[in-house]
Amino acid sequence: MDTIIVLDFGGQYCHLISRRVRELGVYCSVLPGNTKIEELKEITRLKGIILSGGAASVYDKTAPKCDERIFKSGIPLLGICYGLHLIAALNGGEVLSGKAGEFGLTLMEIKSQSQILCGLKTPVKVWMNHRDIATKIPAGYNVIASTSSSPIAAFECLAEGIFAVQFHPEVTHTDGGNLILENFVFGICSAKKEWDAASMIGEIKEEISQVIGSRKAIIGLSGGVDSSTAAMLVSNVIGKNLVAVYVDTGLMRQGETEFMKKAFPGLNLTIIDAHERFFDALKGVTEPEMKRKAIGKAFIEVFDEVAGKEKVEILIQGTIYSDRIESGITKNSSNIKSHHNVGGLPEHMRLQIYEPLRLLYKDEVRGIAKTIHLPEEITKRHVFPGPGLGIRIVGEVTEEKAHIARKANQIVEDELKQAKLYDKVWMGFAVLLPIKSVGIQGDSRSYKYPVVVRIIESKDAMTANFSRVPYDVLEKISTRITNEVAEVNRVVYDISNKPPATMEWE
Repeated sequence: MDTIIVLDFGGQYCHLISRRVRELGVYCSVLPGNTKIEELKEITRLKGIILSGGAASVYDKTAPKCDERIFKSGIPLLGICYGLHLIAALNGGEVLSGKAGEFGLTLMEIKSQSQILCGLKTPVKVWMNHRDIATKIPAGYNVIASTSSSPIAAFECLAEGIFAVQFHPEVTHTDGGNLILENFVFGICSAKKEWDAASMIGEIKEEISQVIGSRKAIIGLSGGVDSSTAAMLVSNVIGKNLVAVYVDTGLMRQGETEFMKKAFPGLNLTIIDAHERFFDALKGVTEPEMKRKAIGKAFIEVFDEVAGKEKVEILIQGTIYSDRIESGITKNSSNIKSHHNVGGLPEHMRLQIYEPLRLLYKDEVRGIAKTIHLPEEITKRHVFPGPGLGIRIVGEVTEEKAHIARKANQIVEDELKQAKLYDKVWMGFAVLLPIKSVGIQGDSRSYKYPVVVRIIESKDAMTANFSRVPYDVLEKISTRITNEVAEVNRVVYDISNKPPATMEWE
């Protein structure tokens, strides 16, 4: 099928580019930024190449580079952010550090008509995330857009089929971002719509059979859509050779253990109460990354013990693309936070790790989950982090604080369901802060914890907006938490987007 390749230079949105192209119905894959032209030309029906963003400065000696022969390959090329810098710097232009960075929404003026910007009306709001700027373009290139801080915000070379934008069209904040990608994929690359996530089910099952064979495997089942989908796909292939383990860490949702007993009657499911082990592992730990790693280590200890009894060789994980990129799994990417099933794992493990969903995004996983008939109570469930409430409690995690956070989280979800907003937002939850504030309850002074409520909207977990929840719903949430959670006397609402914030607080 027609294919678009994204060359990865470490940008946090690299895999979001791939996801956006897949949404258009065209297959897209991510390869290392330094992939040679010979390897690229071996890809059947390669229609275009996109150079991703990245954290490096192109003028640094250690900055990642692409194979310069791609510029003369005749394959249409789109550079995004760092990709623009690469195209400029490697073709005789110039890139320098700007006097001021551009982070967030910026107004961009379109200077001339261009196929890549076709359909956009000037000025257009675009999402910027950079400090370096192109100060000179290569010979034969034309500037097609600019902003107040980036005189060269987009350029093109029609003779070589090369286009570049300083902003991020893959981010939902950019007006017309999808249109720009459509212009490139369909108008410039002439790719055909031939792909959807459901078409990957057969390939995933074939890979499961090849990787696992007749061996036994274990999976940590959390009840979320990722691990549930991975479990069902693997179970369909290897049957009872899959041992599903649900670990009650003491950091799970309200009533989660009871839910798990009912939700997976057909699986070979083992339920382990390990809350004491996890609270012991977290004692005195306050730094977020250390908490994630402590939780990851405790999980592996449990899985190792079960694997020893069951003679298991492989650990299945529901890791998806966004987990991997945020954990700094690719060569040039920054570690935003370690997901316990990626960057939080111990270096030395007895079990072989296998991640059947590693190339999929959250919405694609949900699509597969529906196709294989997982119940809606799982497919539509809000995201819950692998470390659980451990990262919704700022500072040291204790059993008492987990009890507070669990009740507050349940109230947020209950009220979103009551208001018929639960299915319209990506996730809603509560964060317990490690401070106390003065309040008045029952005509008396109180000195208790504040809780942060965070409700966000997203399509992919790579970017997000805070949800503009009606005030009356927020008031109900606040009233219930301060009335029903005795240790809390104040509720605040988080109105931060991602970026600059992340989905969770830790």
